[in-house]
Amino acid sequence: MAQSRTPVLHRDDPEKDPLVGHVKVTREDWLNLARNVLVQEGVGELKILSLSTRMGVSRSSFYWYFKNRADLLAALLDEWEARNTRTIVTHCEMPADDINAAVCNFFRCFVDPALFDRGLDFAVRDWARRDVQVNQRIEAADAQRLEAISAMFARFGYDAYDADIRARILYFMQIGYHAVELREPMEVRMSRLEGFLRGFTGREPTEDTIEAFRVFAMATEARP
Repeated sequence: MAQSRTPVLHRDDPEKDPLVGHVKVTREDWLNLARNVLVQEGVGELKILSLSTRMGVSRSSFYWYFKNRADLLAALLDEWEARNTRTIVTHCEMPADDINAAVCNFFRCFVDPALFDRGLDFAVRDWARRDVQVNQRIEAADAQRLEAISAMFARFGYDAYDADIRARILYFMQIGYHAVELREPMEVRMSRLEGFLRGFTGREPTEDTIEAFRVFAMATEARP
């Protein structure tokens, strides 16, 4: 499995305020590194001694912020839910002129890596294969996401059955799209947007909706 690179620590980031006293790393540093290791190497490599060695601090630093390894893992799961599930729910609830514009709000989560961490999402899913409790949280998250997408369709006049089916098609297609790690230019993806929207909603998207999302997607790709 690929080796992870240590994220920039607070103490090495010129944009952060200097640490005071004997503090060498922050709670955020521990979480950032732990998330990186989880995504790149899997939950089995999340070991306190290994993490502390990578940051050049003693294990005692860990216990300033976390009770134990289980506490760190719980914090990672909480962060995953807040960043990924909450983001999808929030974007599905955003105001939109029509269902195609609403679906574009949903798509924003998966186009902008600052909104949805797909690496983290799949790392947690892989972890869930080995942990019953984590699997339960995955199932609950998927149910919450599907409920939000279904409610989005229902807002625009779809009956309960149709809203549920369209939500499942849209959500599982998007998750699968990332799972196969397609490497295609954003321009190619945008060339298919009109057809995707028509297929997912059964309604013709407006040129304004297509152009607004295309501008967002291209600007996101161009970001450093």
